[in-house]
Amino acid sequence: MAERGSGSVVLTPVGREVAATAIDVLDRVDALVGLASRGPLTGVLRLGVKPTLGPYLMPHVVRRLHATHPDLRLFVREAPPIDLERELIEGVHDVVLAQLPLASAEVESVRLFREPLLLAVASDHPLARQERFDPGDLKGLDVLTLSPRYHLHEQVLRLCEENEATLRRDYEGTSLDALRQMVGMGLGVTFLPALYVASEVRGEGDVAVLKPARAGLHRSIGLGWRRASGNHEAYEALGDAVTAVAAELPHLSLER
Repeated sequence: MAERGSGSVVLTPVGREVAATAIDVLDRVDALVGLASRGPLTGVLRLGVKPTLGPYLMPHVVRRLHATHPDLRLFVREAPPIDLERELIEGVHDVVLAQLPLASAEVESVRLFREPLLLAVASDHPLARQERFDPGDLKGLDVLTLSPRYHLHEQVLRLCEENEATLRRDYEGTSLDALRQMVGMGLGVTFLPALYVASEVRGEGDVAVLKPARAGLHRSIGLGWRRASGNHEAYEALGDAVTAVAAELPHLSLER
């Protein structure tokens, strides 16, 4: 069921089928254990989360879960969105918190909230004097963003194409911090999620942050899990906890 090469092992088609069946069996066992427990959010839950979201949202979520569900053992692992979905299907994660949409037909998802995207410019940029920006302000600007491994890349690419801006592919950021630092050096402008801005960008600094003049510039955040999993009740309870946290953060929208 496996093909052995120099230093690597690759599953054969039969091996992949066996692995998928094993994951399905484990999902069903987890569901039975959950039914026998004192509630949906008990025992061990493996959560995958994207690095542009986890550090700025999960501290609030963990604090709430620790207070309301003390029997839950939540293991959190960060990975880029393109890896999160694959690892979810492979059984590395039980559930993922990520930007939607999730493309696989094997994954069920629910949207929890919308997170605005804000325009960041160098503190001495001509736009820095404004509090808000219009799409037309992007015309002719160099725009930085993350690599194609992130949903944000495609979103920013569309904005550039629609507003005659130039997406700089020679300086793709490896993190939101890297993007902000390059913007502060005057290499271009970028779009930063509101949770990151609220956590990391304060007062007079290397960048100025502008809100969009029109509604609609945001990313949708939700939970995803394998359709074959029988533990939907736990995932829905986790989603309720995340939504409750989002409702307390003024820069997020619960519109679905």
